[in-house]
Amino acid sequence: MAAETRKGRFAQVVSAGGAIEVVIREVSNPAAGHVLVRVEACGVCHSDSITKYGIFPGIQYPRVPGHEVVGRVEAIGDGVTEFKVGQRVGLGWYGGHCGTCEPCRRGDFVCCIRASIPGITYDGGWADYVTAPEEALAAVPESLNSAEAGPLLCAGITTFNALRNSGARPPDVVAILGMGGLGHLGVQYAAKMGYETVAIARGADKALFAKELGAHHYIDSTAQDVAAELKKLGGAKTILATVTDAGAMTAALGGLGYNGKFVVVGVPPEPLQVPVVPLILAKQSVAGWPSGTSIDSEDTLKFSSLTGVKPLIEKYSLDQAADAFARMESGKARFRVVLETGA
Repeated sequence: MAAETRKGRFAQVVSAGGAIEVVIREVSNPAAGHVLVRVEACGVCHSDSITKYGIFPGIQYPRVPGHEVVGRVEAIGDGVTEFKVGQRVGLGWYGGHCGTCEPCRRGDFVCCIRASIPGITYDGGWADYVTAPEEALAAVPESLNSAEAGPLLCAGITTFNALRNSGARPPDVVAILGMGGLGHLGVQYAAKMGYETVAIARGADKALFAKELGAHHYIDSTAQDVAAELKKLGGAKTILATVTDAGAMTAALGGLGYNGKFVVVGVPPEPLQVPVVPLILAKQSVAGWPSGTSIDSEDTLKFSSLTGVKPLIEKYSLDQAADAFARMESGKARFRVVLETGA
């Protein structure tokens, strides 16, 4: 591939706990097996805190965060066969795998113990350009708006993929614990999949919003016994826990029905308190779910396009990356923050 000079803006974290600054860098052509993407939008996720604060060991700085990327292929490296220049693509949490660890050898690439993660192990999408391995990219339907599609590559795939792999089958009762950045998508997916959908959140004022998202039932955890209310419905086949409050998770566990599964995608700082007897006598289980690979992203995007699932977002320009991160971190955003590059 002939050399071509490009320059772009990159919103980088200068050091662990350091500032977010926007700089101009030269952009190289992609190496063999890699794709250069001109970014149109990139979500700002709570997991970007890993890069901002150096939560994972071994992060090399400066580092550009961002793993909810949507854009168009700008250039392809040698050996790339599945993507063409100009094609619309997305890049999520899964950013490549080693191919040799046990999960990879069993085909479970998202659990690779040496996984590549955009924005953590290599520069992510808070930029005009991002370079990623071909296997990490997903085709994005033209019907989806770039800013709305970005969060579907993290919050979307996490909830969609967890639900469809939970063992629940329509019209089973499925409860979504929390209606924030993950939960407001989880409610939509559960309803569109045909489950009897229960939304659980704090406050009676969220009941109307839950119904607008498609929920058939709403439980106010501040005024009702969550487990008892779920038991009135026969018990939940799946409870998808999107909150980061271990106490709220523990309070909901009793709402599982026979052979029910409590699926954790939120990360509380404290351990869960799990009663053991129901796990044994009712064959219940507690499990986590780790997002998905690029083909799972494609499934998520296709399903969202077909059924009209969309995140509620707040937009910022790339030059406002520091403000966007602060807004996300405040917990006041409704519900996902997205950077648009103006590309």
